[in-house]
Amino acid sequence: MTMSLEDKIGQMIGVGFAGTEPPDYLLEWLAEGRIGTVILFARNVVSPEQVARLTYACHAAAKYPLLICIDQEGGMVARLRDGFTESPGAMALSASGSTELAERMSAVLAAEMRALGINWNLAPVVDVTYSIENPSVGTRSPGADPEQVREVAIAQVRGFQRGGVVATAKHFPGLGNTPVDTHLALAVIDGPLDYLWENDLKAFRGVVEAGVDVVMVSHVKFPALDPEHPATLSRPIIQGLLRDEIGFQGVVCTDCMEMKAIASHYGPGEAAVLAALAGEDIILVSHTPATQMAVYDALLDAARSGRLPLERIDAAVERIQRLKARAVVPEKPQLDLIRQPSHLKTAREAAETGLVLLKRGRGVFPLPPGKEGLTLIEFTSYLDSEVLEQTGQSSFAARLRTIAPDVDALALPPDEISALQRQAARDKAKRAGLLIVATRNAHLLPEQLRLAKELLGLGRPTILICLRNPYDAGLLREADAVLCTLGDSAPSLDAAVSALAGQATPRGRLPVPLPVPEGNSGATPAL
Repeated sequence: MTMSLEDKIGQMIGVGFAGTEPPDYLLEWLAEGRIGTVILFARNVVSPEQVARLTYACHAAAKYPLLICIDQEGGMVARLRDGFTESPGAMALSASGSTELAERMSAVLAAEMRALGINWNLAPVVDVTYSIENPSVGTRSPGADPEQVREVAIAQVRGFQRGGVVATAKHFPGLGNTPVDTHLALAVIDGPLDYLWENDLKAFRGVVEAGVDVVMVSHVKFPALDPEHPATLSRPIIQGLLRDEIGFQGVVCTDCMEMKAIASHYGPGEAAVLAALAGEDIILVSHTPATQMAVYDALLDAARSGRLPLERIDAAVERIQRLKARAVVPEKPQLDLIRQPSHLKTAREAAETGLVLLKRGRGVFPLPPGKEGLTLIEFTSYLDSEVLEQTGQSSFAARLRTIAPDVDALALPPDEISALQRQAARDKAKRAGLLIVATRNAHLLPEQLRLAKELLGLGRPTILICLRNPYDAGLLREADAVLCTLGDSAPSLDAAVSALAGQATPRGRLPVPLPVPEGNSGATPAL
C-alpha cells in the first residue's frame, strides 16, 4: 500500500491515553493513519481480559499494522502486575549470576505480552548505575560493571525477542551517572568521550551487536558530544554516534516528549521536529491529546515546507515497517498463557536466586522457630497504598504473616513521617524480641534513613531488609543480619519471606559497591 505523506508522519508518532478502553478519538486517529504506535501505562491496566480487549480494539481499528508498547522491565517498573507474572528487576537478575535465567525470565514476560496483543517492550534498561544519588535507575540497571551490564542486557534482549516482542535498549547513551530525574528536569553529564565509550557505551554496543530491535534515546545533555542539544534532539549523538560509529540500523525512539527535561525547554511541535531531524524514527507523546495533535501538525508542516526532508521521513518509515513485519500478534488473545505454572516457577527461581545476604547474624537469620515478639517496621511503597487502605497491612506484612502469624507490623510512609508515627515505631522497636526493619531507598530519603538508623541502634536483635536499592545496607550497618531483595516486585517479596523461613537460601552476589558512611574511610564498609 502506498502511503500518503500524512500517513508517513503518523507512522512516526506514538501516543498514550487515559482509561481502560481506547477513547473514540484514538480509534479515529488509528483509522485515519495519524498514529502508528500506542503506549500503555498502569492507568490502562485492570486485568488480562480487559487489556486484551483494549489492545485488540486498537489493532482492529488501525489502518496499518500497529505497534503497542509498554514498560515491562520487571521489578520497580512494570505496568502488568496483579493477574500477570511479575519478574524481579534487572539488578536481581544480575545478582543471580545466570544470564540463562535472565533470558528465560524475559521470554516469560514477552510471551504474556504477546498473548495480550502487546508487541513492543520498552526494555531492557542498559544503563550502568554509578551514582547512588540517581533517583531513576538503581535496581532497574544490572549493576555497576559495564561488562556485567552488557551480558545481562544481551540475555534480556534475546529473551524478549525470542518471546515474540520487540526489545528496546534504553536510555542511550547512558542515564546512570546523574542525580537528576529527567521526568522533572534536564540532566547534564560532563566527561570525556573516551570514558563514555569504555563504560556506558560498552553495554549499548553489545546489545546492538546482538541485534536489538530498538534503541531509546535519553533526555540527557552530553556536552562532550553535543554542547547544544540533549541526546533526544542531537544529530551528532543519534546519527553520528549511534548509527555511524556504533552501526545501529534499527528503529530509534524517543523517551516521552512530555517529560520536563524536554517540555520545560521546547514547545512540543518544535521538539518533535528537532527530534525527527536528529534521526528519531518514533516520537512518543504519552499523555495529552492536544500535545499529540500539535506534534503531528508540526511534523506535517515541517515536511510540507521542506524543513523535514522526505528522505529522512522515508528512511524512518521503512525501518518502522520492517519492525512491524516482525512484530505480528496472534489473531486473537491467548489468555491461557497468562500466569502459567511454568512462568510463575521461573519468576520464583529468578527472585530467590537474586537474593543477596550480606550479613547473617547468629540466631537471627533465618528466623528462629517460635521466636516471640517478632516485630516488622516497614517503610512502604506507593504500590502498597491501595492494599493498605483496604486491609490495613502491606503486601510484605501479609506475606510475612504466612510464616509468622503473630508478627507485630507497622507500616510507615517512605518519607514525611509524622512525630506520632516515629514514636509508634520507637515504642514497638523497644518491645521487640526480634526486629525486622524493611527500607526502601533510605539512602535517598533523609527522614527514613534517620529513623531506620535509630531503630536498628536500640540494642534489639535486628534484621535489615533492603527492599529497593541495596545502598541502604552501606549506611545502616547496625543490623545483625542484612538481606537485599534488589527490588520489591511480588516474586521478590515472596523470596524474602521464604529466606526468612529458611525455605530459600540467598546465593546472589551484589552487583554494585556499597556506599561508605560519613566519617569512614575505605571503599566498601564491612558488614
